[in-house]
Amino acid sequence: MRLTRPILALSGAALMFALAGCGGSDAPKAAAVPKTATGSLEHLAAEVKCTPNMQTDADEIRQAICKNTDGKFILVTFATDRGQREWINGAKDYGGHYLVGRKWVAVGETSTVTALRTTLGGDIEEGKDHSAHEGSHEPSGSASHSGH
Repeated sequence: MRLTRPILALSGAALMFALAGCGGSDAPKAAAVPKTATGSLEHLAAEVKCTPNMQTDADEIRQAICKNTDGKFILVTFATDRGQREWINGAKDYGGHYLVGRKWVAVGETSTVTALRTTLGGDIEEGKDHSAHEGSHEPSGSASHSGH
């Protein structure tokens, strides 16, 4: 048993050093991201200087369209963490860029979400990329090769 604990301690220390080494180039960027904001939809909107145009105002979910100098985006707040995760998982099937905080999400273009992150903090998540499927719905080229 005496050999096991030192080996585990060394393994844990090696893992910590390896993980710390992986983030070396990203450290300055990570330091620039503030602590993730919390609060009501109106509070979050005020933080990023937009007047929310409410689209949904229910107990479980509140959703508004916002526009500020960073761009146009959708701001959504949730009553529960589970409700938020279920919404995100469903929404990601449609693509998009998501800035995710605790019980809130901002959806917009990459540049907008990245800019909002400098104020609201949070994590950026990406929806499914459907660009590979765009060309598959084009008509076949057989009409242009009618001589074959």
